[in-house]
Amino acid sequence: MKRKVIALPCLDALTPTLESTALKLMEETGELAQVIGKYRGMSGEPNQLEHQKVVELIVEELVDVAQTAVTMMFVMEDEYQANIDAAIERHVEKMARRGYMKADPEEVKRFLQGS
Repeated sequence: MKRKVIALPCLDALTPTLESTALKLMEETGELAQVIGKYRGMSGEPNQLEHQKVVELIVEELVDVAQTAVTMMFVMEDEYQANIDAAIERHVEKMARRGYMKADPEEVKRFLQGS
């Protein structure tokens, strides 16, 4: 089963709150949507960039979204004692139940065990 492991730092020089991080997540998601739309011609402007440059810009915004989501996870753990690991396990199990992954139950179990 394919996996993408994301390890991003805790931005401990900042003092994010649940509210500020939620707003930042929406901002970053909006920037991602904007760059996708602009370079797909949805803004009405002609695309002047090469395909690879467009891909790089989209990926940069996507990583910004991921960093902000990870920051929110740190806030939830630190301020609200949320168990993110347990939530991720439930999420993976839900994706498998819904048929979003081509994996049998044993593959899902191995995935959750990290092997």
